[in-house]
Amino acid sequence: MTEEKYSCNLCPRGCNVDRKVEYGFCGMPDEVHIARAALHMWEEPCISGTEGSGTVFFTGCTLRCVFCQNYNIAAGKVGKNISTDRLSEIFLELQQKGANNINLVTPTHYVPQIAVALRKAKKAGLTVPIVYNTSGYENVETLKQLQGLIDVYLPDFKYMSNELADRYSRAKDYPEVAKLALEEMYRQTGPAEFDDRGMMTSGVIVRHMVLPGQIKDSKTIIKYLYDAYGDNIYMSIMSQYTPLSHVSKYPEINRKITEKEYDEVVDYAISLGVECAFIQEGDVAKESFIPAFDGEGV
Repeated sequence: MTEEKYSCNLCPRGCNVDRKVEYGFCGMPDEVHIARAALHMWEEPCISGTEGSGTVFFTGCTLRCVFCQNYNIAAGKVGKNISTDRLSEIFLELQQKGANNINLVTPTHYVPQIAVALRKAKKAGLTVPIVYNTSGYENVETLKQLQGLIDVYLPDFKYMSNELADRYSRAKDYPEVAKLALEEMYRQTGPAEFDDRGMMTSGVIVRHMVLPGQIKDSKTIIKYLYDAYGDNIYMSIMSQYTPLSHVSKYPEINRKITEKEYDEVVDYAISLGVECAFIQEGDVAKESFIPAFDGEGV
């Protein structure tokens, strides 16, 4: 009897490859690889709190933007192969360290394994909220596999322009895909809820990182999000874009955003009536905010 071929179509790339024997766009086999599992202090205040978010950085990426801040892990250059059982143990270890939540960073291409590990960990005493931290480039059918397992969705909404999505992420369909993914995320969680410490226990926070020279697109995204969801979701308007060496081929974004650019986007959000949003103040566009992917906690 021959073994049934497994074809991976977890993400919108639709590679349709058997990751047991070949790689798709994400560049990873079907075995889970992670680069770091540790308390992380640099998320939104209602995610990190003072104790930290229990972040698990998965190796590989289904989007791989040219300006990626976590380039080494997105490109699959670092990371250790672990079993589903070990992943479940890591979730419990992070909870024991005092993590406010378990924060799954770039998890899309491992959703089936993550679902198994979460169910096992929950049976063994995992009680903190689970955060799904994603680029927003998600298949709805893949997200449905997580029904009842994810408490907080933390997606990006990177582009409303198909041209920008194609140039910087080779994903011309990103805007349409991200809209449908966000609908499913909101369907699963509903409006945001918080505990008595101000930590988010359920809901959606949509991140948008303002890119240099792309203020018009940022405004279009914010208007769409507010028109569609009002203050039932939170926005996180980010100024932390850091041009690393590999973005030199794209001179139009090979700089930090200016204070004027960022203020214009924030002021626009305020003018629309947006109240549930996080903004960044001061100089946060620094490489020092990128954690060391040294295998800690793996």
